[in-house]
Amino acid sequence: MTNHIRISTGRISGWILSAVVLLISFSLASAVAQTKTGTTIGQFLLIEPSAHAAAMGNAGVSGVEEGIDAYYNPAVLGVLQKSDVQFTHSDWLAGITYDYAAAAVKIGSGKSLYLSVTSLNSGDIAVRTVNQPLGTGEYYSVSDMALGVGYGQRITDRFTVGLQAKYIQETIWHTSLTAFAVDLGTLYEIIPNTLRLGASLSNFGTNGRYQGSDLQIRYPQNSSNGDNNVLPGDAQTESYPLPILFRVGLGYTLNLGSNNQFNFVLDAFHPSDNSESISFGGEWKFMDMLSLRAGYQNLRSGDASLSGNQQDADAGATLGAGFKYDFLSYVFTFDYAWADAGRLGYTQRFTLGLGF
Repeated sequence: MTNHIRISTGRISGWILSAVVLLISFSLASAVAQTKTGTTIGQFLLIEPSAHAAAMGNAGVSGVEEGIDAYYNPAVLGVLQKSDVQFTHSDWLAGITYDYAAAAVKIGSGKSLYLSVTSLNSGDIAVRTVNQPLGTGEYYSVSDMALGVGYGQRITDRFTVGLQAKYIQETIWHTSLTAFAVDLGTLYEIIPNTLRLGASLSNFGTNGRYQGSDLQIRYPQNSSNGDNNVLPGDAQTESYPLPILFRVGLGYTLNLGSNNQFNFVLDAFHPSDNSESISFGGEWKFMDMLSLRAGYQNLRSGDASLSGNQQDADAGATLGAGFKYDFLSYVFTFDYAWADAGRLGYTQRFTLGLGF
């Protein structure tokens, strides 16, 4: 019976690995005739919050070290060893501010709850018109916000599942839209503590349409017949979907003694509003305290004019480092990530964490 179980497990692992290889091969070979960029709302949902994962090419679907990994795959909530809270800040592109706060709380063996808040803000922008190009004296701002609550549970000693529900709001001055979405994820340990397979579906939800006082208009209906030529009305905007993203990836851990550990990750992406791509990265961890990381994101083969990157993407190399300190029953972490943004320059992320 023991031999039979071993053989069956080996076959299942082989099938899973074969499926991953086929999916990654399809992602690399796929070409899209027409770009889908700009066809969805909620683009801020695609900004990855973890400086740890961002430094490794934003390949985080198989991550199992911290609660913030639930952004990439809610199933990680079933394998966390500790509860933790984390906060990420980034001075994003063009003066935009990005913040993400999350708390993962263990509620039993192999069970955790997750709360998250995402905020993106443009700051004050001067209102300009054709008649007043230097500004009217008024200011407006663009802000995005998402609130999430999640749950993850271990089903077997190797398999976990997770779910996160999100409320999403985008606001431009006095006009806003709302939407709801869910994230689903699974995580399977092919070789315990060594080789992991993760998969997730993010931002599956409702469409959103802008509404608000900024869309109020006045127009003439039929001035030739003496009608009131300033009738009130509302401009109707179309509704647009959220950017659905499917991830699948592998994580591999190599231990070389008690002081050296190497982690390797590889993710394949299938977005609803862009072409397929892969991201990968690695990490060297020394004495479980200091980590050095590097990676590459949005790699795609195909059109040479795209320089091998995902269609309409300005992203590439990533670098970063992390520091971890255990004190009594608490764990303090600090992570930093730098990511190339092509013609837009670069982005930086800072993540502080406390495990307990």
